[in-house]
Amino acid sequence: MKKENSEKREVALTALKKGETGTVSSIKAGPGKGRIFEKRLMDMGLTPGTKVSVVKSAPFHGPIEIRVRSSRLALGRGMAERIFVEKETE
Repeated sequence: MKKENSEKREVALTALKKGETGTVSSIKAGPGKGRIFEKRLMDMGLTPGTKVSVVKSAPFHGPIEIRVRSSRLALGRGMAERIFVEKETE
């Protein structure tokens, strides 16, 4: 049996560094306004299976800028911490 060179692991979007790419695997919205949060992200194109890449990450817990499909989005850290992606590692 052949072992693959890359393995996938789920991490928060904030764990990706500039230039890294991942595939949205889940959104942990939490109780209360979870449905509204999930719908807002879906309206922005962040749905499970979507590839995202980090364009820029502001210092001191500032927003994170990502590329989703053909658009760029700026997300606050609190929002980005609840979006989980599968990141390929070698």
